[in-house]
Amino acid sequence: MRLIGLAGWSGAGKTTLLTRLIPCLQGRGVSVSTIKHAHHRFDVDVPGKDSWQHRQAGARQVLVSSGQRWALMTELRDEPEPALGFLLSRLSPVDLVLVEGFKRDTHPKIEVHRSANAKPWLHPEDPAIRAVASDVAPPAGIAWVSMDDVEAVAELALRHAVEVAPWRS
Repeated sequence: MRLIGLAGWSGAGKTTLLTRLIPCLQGRGVSVSTIKHAHHRFDVDVPGKDSWQHRQAGARQVLVSSGQRWALMTELRDEPEPALGFLLSRLSPVDLVLVEGFKRDTHPKIEVHRSANAKPWLHPEDPAIRAVASDVAPPAGIAWVSMDDVEAVAELALRHAVEVAPWRS
């Protein structure tokens, strides 16, 4: 299993690019999964539903299953946020895992940068950033493609993705 991240400031276009990148990669025969880091409190459950009531009652894990999909929710309670490696170990095998966020981790990343955000570049301070997808050229010294050229971003992703350690069986 290989891994590459997309890192950038909020509003840079990471999710938009990722949702265009997935079908592009799949069109090349690459199976893809994603891990998304949320910087704020989030919930995938709906208040009032049975699974929500199970969690509110104190269940540590609630697995919801149907003929369409299944989801496992784990309440961290007082435990620390899990590391990226732990989360990777929970995925089924695929060709490529795209990681959105986790910009402070050391896995290889493509910086997504939008000039209208007026935020500083990440790559000068982050040696894990291998290339940039942006609406403007970055300072010299790093590979760059237009964030609108999804095929070129796919090439960067495949070129810079690294093999990750085997996960649990």
